[in-house]
Amino acid sequence: MSDDTKRDRYAQCSPDSQPKKGTDRRTFLKGLGVAAAAGLAMPTIWTPNDAIASTSAFNTVKHLLYIRLAGGFRFPVAFNAEVGAKFNPFGSASTTADGTEWGVGELLTRSGYLDGERGQQRRDMGMKPVHEISNQIAVIPCVDHEPFAGRADGNHGTGLERFQKGYVGTGTSVFTMINYGLRQRYEQARAEGNVVLPAFSLDDSGMAVGTGEYAGYRPPVLRGDGFDSFGFDAASTLPEWAQQMSDKADERFRDKVHETDKTPIEAYMQTRDATKQYSEVFNSEALKIRNNSDEKIDGISNRELETIFGDGRAGRRVRLALRLFHFGSAAVYMNQGGYDYHSGEENGLPRRIDELNQIISGLPVALKMMEHPDGGTYWDHTLVVMGSEFGRTARGSKFNSARGSDHGGDLATRWMSMPFMGGIIENAGNGGRSFGQTRPADLKATGKVYSYRSVMKTMMDVLGCDHQEFFPADEPFEDLFA
Repeated sequence: MSDDTKRDRYAQCSPDSQPKKGTDRRTFLKGLGVAAAAGLAMPTIWTPNDAIASTSAFNTVKHLLYIRLAGGFRFPVAFNAEVGAKFNPFGSASTTADGTEWGVGELLTRSGYLDGERGQQRRDMGMKPVHEISNQIAVIPCVDHEPFAGRADGNHGTGLERFQKGYVGTGTSVFTMINYGLRQRYEQARAEGNVVLPAFSLDDSGMAVGTGEYAGYRPPVLRGDGFDSFGFDAASTLPEWAQQMSDKADERFRDKVHETDKTPIEAYMQTRDATKQYSEVFNSEALKIRNNSDEKIDGISNRELETIFGDGRAGRRVRLALRLFHFGSAAVYMNQGGYDYHSGEENGLPRRIDELNQIISGLPVALKMMEHPDGGTYWDHTLVVMGSEFGRTARGSKFNSARGSDHGGDLATRWMSMPFMGGIIENAGNGGRSFGQTRPADLKATGKVYSYRSVMKTMMDVLGCDHQEFFPADEPFEDLFA
């Protein structure tokens, strides 16, 4: 089979290549209310569907934190370090945690966040330099957008589109697929009068794309760092008698119409009620992440989260993600960094990566402190994944002429060496493992190469998503969890 034929085969498997039923554009939160109203006539009981359980890890994770290392990340400097200096000019860590197979970069030993009085507080909470917890992280060195393509996609626009959607030119992003794949779970919760937040994208609309029947499942895009100034429920400002009068007027109107016409009216009433419930969630103290509160929520306070992750933008996003998990959100997507160092990488990258190191160091500490309502800790129920739109290259040198790096069509651009961590990794005994490897001299893969779409589908699988219609040529894998 030629490469062109193989690429055509993969292109035909795009979710947008399949026939779609047209629907009106609607917000996801209101869509949940309408779906639940339909459930009044035919109740939905959500149970995992064995037919879509592609791996033994299906439906074993409650939450996904997906972090994009924005701009194109030079992966060998951090997560595939045991390669030549032209790929990793910063070298490898001299020591790592016992049982670590993957190449830990020297840059991951940088730990300015543990210096001074503030740093001592973090040490007292259990935070360590990343190279000392490397056996809690698994790495896949060779993840490729298009395994059958002749070269890497080093274009910012199309590379990012592949990262967020799986294909170029499609209309559905991965987090829209996640919300769609969990639709029955949301409908059941809403029918029972419970509020379960959908997947969120923080400050990035590229992960909130959907057309046709998927349009109603686009994740909300949250601009900013929290809900500290949020105000939503106008009805709550009315006197109680006025609220009751409004509710009773709707009920009288519903009761007068024919049975066959009641469903859309009930859908409206359910949606309005859902809006009120969401406003109560969004106005909660838990989501006011900068309030310095000492109140324990899931076993950890907002002040403690600020101590662990700091008050930088990426740190605030992580703190907000963990609080959204409290309200049932299955997945949160966020950006960190700004790694497009065409110049100044030699000095700029070590400073920039300190923020990433703090996040990696802090997540196991925070998640293990947090008590999950289903038992155990959030660490037991959460998967953390990091990736980028592509890698970076200096085309045979340590740096380009401006002491930076670029992105083109070579293997250094091609391989996304993606780290994974969470209880599901650790409990399977896979913390510290490397699933594949590259040849140090030229970065050629000497182990397994994974399709990026199979990584995305694996994330959907462990969350319990109905993923049958997405990326049918790319199967989820259980290597990380077996």
